[in-house]
Amino acid sequence: MFRRILIANRGEIALRVIRACHELGVEAVAIYSKGDEGAPYLDQADEAICIGPPPSAQSYLDIPRILSAAEVTNVEAIHPGYGFLAERAHFAEVCEDCGITFIGPPSQVISSCGDKANAKSLALSAGVPVVPGSEGIVPTVEEAAEIAAKIGYPVIVKASAGGGGRGMRVAHNEMSLRKGYVSAQSEAAAAFDDGSVYIEKFVENPRHIEIQILAGADGKVVHLGERDCSVQRRHQKLIEEAPSPALDQDLRERIGASAVAFAEAAGYRNAGTVEFLLDKNGDYYFMELNARIQVEHTVTEVVSGIDLVQWQLRIAAGEKLSFSQEDVKLSGHAIEFRINAENPERNFAPTPGKIEHLLLPGGRGVRIDSHICAGYEIPRFYDSMICKLITFGADRAEAIRIGRRALRELKIEGPGIATTKDLHLRILDQADFVNGQIDTSFLEKFLDE
Repeated sequence: MFRRILIANRGEIALRVIRACHELGVEAVAIYSKGDEGAPYLDQADEAICIGPPPSAQSYLDIPRILSAAEVTNVEAIHPGYGFLAERAHFAEVCEDCGITFIGPPSQVISSCGDKANAKSLALSAGVPVVPGSEGIVPTVEEAAEIAAKIGYPVIVKASAGGGGRGMRVAHNEMSLRKGYVSAQSEAAAAFDDGSVYIEKFVENPRHIEIQILAGADGKVVHLGERDCSVQRRHQKLIEEAPSPALDQDLRERIGASAVAFAEAAGYRNAGTVEFLLDKNGDYYFMELNARIQVEHTVTEVVSGIDLVQWQLRIAAGEKLSFSQEDVKLSGHAIEFRINAENPERNFAPTPGKIEHLLLPGGRGVRIDSHICAGYEIPRFYDSMICKLITFGADRAEAIRIGRRALRELKIEGPGIATTKDLHLRILDQADFVNGQIDTSFLEKFLDE
């Protein structure tokens, strides 16, 4: 096991990794920008080092500064968390070249899986169902129109290097396709420095199902069941749960086996998530692989009893999995509510500010993953998620009941601060959600109403 690692991230996930390190007897070095200076979670690290000003491009995305911090603090490995550089193959490659272990998959695997067109081809070779569409990158709008006419509208244009809903446009006819193709290219080029796009048949109102995998240092792959992430706004998840109320045991086993097959074909190592779309007929299609820990890994940990972040470190240190697929036993139901510093009444505008009063819920069936405290200044420079509230029970109904109670207890107050707490409470009162009748259009329809 490593003696000392650096965490190339901030906030909630940085604290989560610090805790995992300390439970394994590993020292944790935290980096921070001037925008996070004085954040209380930094005190939990064995050492904290400032790497630059608040803008991410000059701090959390600045590879030379991060590697300089790693050299100065004499670490053996770097954990990228999620977001920022977590899925940048170049970052993993530079770490490897510098003799620092990247806690994640090898750089070439990140590259091959991160290219969505290439990942789709890999899925086909592994016998994993994929959405009909282009065989790879579509270089011109004329070719895009030809492909769309062949597979039929609606279609979706996707950035090959995309993520987080950026570089995606749905088209219901040729006119909207031509417009969407250009705007998707422009957005992708700005966001990912790669304007290449591909085209797929648009699966209308699907469920978003993802499978958590672990691949040991020897390449042995197991899955830890699924998560349902269908409650989302503009491709940004808001509520995630495990297991999915839409899957029976047969479908669960088939989609899990497909995730393992893809990971094996990709030569995957470490923790990852294989994402699928599930249509109303029960057919599922490969969407992408996220080569990192997910925000919503918490619900899988709760129902499986397996610490995913600790296993990330153990695999990166060369360990094989100590359990097989048959050993994985899932029980109960868990739901994660993302508490964002946003105002849903004002189109989810961010609401940074100083937290003057904070009450975090507790009791049976409640887990809190958060880095905030009373007096904490929510910065305006970064993602607005400030807390993850996870509730769990023997079944989904109990997890929902505990969720209502815990959300009512939660208080995050300060001048100008609004959160998604009340929106979650309203969702929990919706019959369709309570009955598990949700898809990726659920939240948008609810907000429109």
